[in-house]
Amino acid sequence: MQKSLATRFTLTDIFIYILGGSIIALVVVGSIATLATGLYGPRQWIDFTITGLTLGSIYSLIALGYTLVYGILRMINFAHSEVFMSGPLTAYFLADAMGKSGYLDENPVLGISLIFILAIAVSTIVAVLVERIAYRPLRGAPRLVPLITAIGASFFLQYAFRGFFGPNFKVYPEMAILKGALVLGDLKMSYIQILVIVAAMLMMLGLNLFVQYSKTGKAMRAVAEDKETAALMGINVDRIIVTTFMLGGALAGAAGVLYALVYTQVQFTMGFVPGIKAFTAAVLGGIGNIPGAMLGGLFLGVVESLGPTLFLEGLQVPAPYQLRDAVAFVMLVLILIFRPAGILGERLTEKKA
Repeated sequence: MQKSLATRFTLTDIFIYILGGSIIALVVVGSIATLATGLYGPRQWIDFTITGLTLGSIYSLIALGYTLVYGILRMINFAHSEVFMSGPLTAYFLADAMGKSGYLDENPVLGISLIFILAIAVSTIVAVLVERIAYRPLRGAPRLVPLITAIGASFFLQYAFRGFFGPNFKVYPEMAILKGALVLGDLKMSYIQILVIVAAMLMMLGLNLFVQYSKTGKAMRAVAEDKETAALMGINVDRIIVTTFMLGGALAGAAGVLYALVYTQVQFTMGFVPGIKAFTAAVLGGIGNIPGAMLGGLFLGVVESLGPTLFLEGLQVPAPYQLRDAVAFVMLVLILIFRPAGILGERLTEKKA
């Protein structure tokens, strides 16, 4: 019995579980201490949650691009953060022109739709070009080679867009239709938050339905399972891979505009931090799993919004909100200690087995 336990649990495993237990204890103690102070009422916690859902919706849309490509090619597309950046940065010039001319205030729905269409088109084109130029020639190479290429493509796109559009921050124009908020008792949601959450949920639902029930979606799942067998059954693998990059690029472009509407500023480096967070969300939910990416993004956004105040303020941390990135990544470590495949990744593995 002792030998069996020694075989199953190494010193490393024991250390990891002690670390996980310590994190849980710290989170519980900090949360109890914060709630005991009574500094925040239900309205503040609801505001934190809505802010987290807004941010998490954007993370989820970006994370879907990572998880789609990984599911098909088993590679991490680190250039995806620049695909996310390219759409809203290009669409800024259209938004700025419509804002200065007054068109956005006169025809807000059509104006916002045109901004989304341009951003989605640019991000989709960039994603397809990255696949065609950087990844397709290396499809049979060892996994490390496409990974290095992805990092190189990321830097190339960053500095290409810096050369095209300059290094300065660009501010999206204010839109009268998005000012104000919906108030229902303690619930207060700005119109921008409503737009982000509803639009993201509709796009994620649409993607899930497309992958599950459309002919192309079934072909994508077949290619993800086994490319060689799928090709023998008449599926055009190259076309399916391009379609996957197009879907990821389109979602990233839409997420970029939503991000720009929330934070108003865009720049050539704007994709780096959201890209890292979205990749974290994809790993958190189970890389390669579409519902997992959605859930991981929402979870990460809520933890990033709620966590610093809930976990750290009761522990007398001087500036808890400045540690929001640390809190988000600590939650990733905690979940991966107990579920190494991610929140839904293990369930997917069991079903495939």
